[in-house]
Amino acid sequence: MTTKKVYWEEIGVKADISMFMPKGKTHEIHAIIHVTPRDDDFQSQYQRLEKGYLNLLSVCDDSGLKPITKRFFLSDATNQRPLLQQTHDCAVSFIQQAPLDGSKIALWVYLADNMEKKIHDDGLLEASHNGYRHLWSMGMQDSNGDSYQQTMSLLCKYEKSLAGKNASITDNCIRTWFFVRDVDTQYSGMVKARKENFIQHGLTQQTHYIASTGICGIPSDPKAIIQLDAYAMTGFHKQQQKYLYAPTHLNPTYEYGVTFERGTAIQFGDRSHVYISGTASINNKGEVINIGNVEKQAERMWENVGKLLEEANAGFDNVAYIIVYLRDVADYSKINGMFSKRFPNIPYIVTLAPVCRPTWLIEMECMAIVDNNNPQWNDF
Repeated sequence: MTTKKVYWEEIGVKADISMFMPKGKTHEIHAIIHVTPRDDDFQSQYQRLEKGYLNLLSVCDDSGLKPITKRFFLSDATNQRPLLQQTHDCAVSFIQQAPLDGSKIALWVYLADNMEKKIHDDGLLEASHNGYRHLWSMGMQDSNGDSYQQTMSLLCKYEKSLAGKNASITDNCIRTWFFVRDVDTQYSGMVKARKENFIQHGLTQQTHYIASTGICGIPSDPKAIIQLDAYAMTGFHKQQQKYLYAPTHLNPTYEYGVTFERGTAIQFGDRSHVYISGTASINNKGEVINIGNVEKQAERMWENVGKLLEEANAGFDNVAYIIVYLRDVADYSKINGMFSKRFPNIPYIVTLAPVCRPTWLIEMECMAIVDNNNPQWNDF
């Protein structure tokens, strides 16, 4: 993994880039693009960000790279979404999780080469290579019902979409994100619906769950309480997938009534992908620790994530990007300083997004790419 930071002063845009580019193999790039506030309106910031994105493509100097997914972090999704480009050549989601650097918009983008892309009528993006199909469904919303009903509806629609591609939530879904409007009051409905839906599909504590982040996020539709982003894959063997637990530091999630895996690793012939779910300051009894102290919570959170990475033979040196979710904007300066010192080269963003328990002041998720040699499996 190599990293690069680029700042285009004339447009006030910075790109933090991680690149996994083995010779003769598929190249993967994750980047987080930040806009420097200039007391300008949203439209101006968006235009500058788009220029930065085009500059990013030239900096990567790989004509075969194609965007696979984008996520826009917005400060006011309902008003800003209509001002954004309406069609895209990749899977895209828009969520109100305000960047805490004072800007109105930021972007996480994932690019890869050697991929044959197709966008289906239901919005699912299919990226294929070496016998694998990577299926990205982003920005799924439903405007009817409460958080329980919307979650159930979204999961049913997602299952139907996967079935049309000869896939299923049970066998093929690798990673999900549940964004919940007003997480302090609406989270329980999402949790109940997800658990019941998973039971219907044979996902229980005796089988497995799915790596996930459940976090506060405001969809652009004012009637939408839940937004779902998801990643699935076909063409892999069950032996290629490993679930991560870190039992010395974390407990199984079902012990406190939720249904997700702490992390998932997928082995390919030439690399592994490691997906770490939203992780906070928790111990192996399911208890929140360091209540009231955001710095101590951040340190324990790092420790927990480090243990999960270790189980996948990875470390922070392999991390491609980090998303940080913060409850209190007043903690931004302190937390940003901690992250910039601890992870000076890893692309990261700090957003305003309360965690599912009020006493959790901070949460993070990340993804790592590990160089390895597994000749029994196809390369990525």
